[in-house]
Amino acid sequence: MSRARLAREVLSTYARAWVLLRRRPLPDAVGALRTSGSASPHEDPQRLARAVVRTLAVLPTDSRCLVRSLTLTGVLARHGMHGAVILGVRPGETFAAHAWVELDGQPLLAQGDFERLVEV
Repeated sequence: MSRARLAREVLSTYARAWVLLRRRPLPDAVGALRTSGSASPHEDPQRLARAVVRTLAVLPTDSRCLVRSLTLTGVLARHGMHGAVILGVRPGETFAAHAWVELDGQPLLAQGDFERLVEV
């Protein structure tokens, strides 16, 4: 798949993820994004993850970890792969939360030093 075509796919999936996140509970949004795929896996999931990060990084819009994770989940689904959205926390004096995507137990987006809390 060409870079331009992949960037268009990321942008259209981002738009869908953004709308779903604002209109539905998180599990429903993830489920809706996963229904868009039927193709057999033929793209490298790491390449898809890099494309999502690169494409969303230049947008002057919301590209925080949750939106990136939902976008990647939708892109993976379009290529026949079932990514898991993971929500994690960093407890302590400066509590923080983070979201990333795993495929077959391997993180595709940076997990950082966050403790796994829940899988969606």
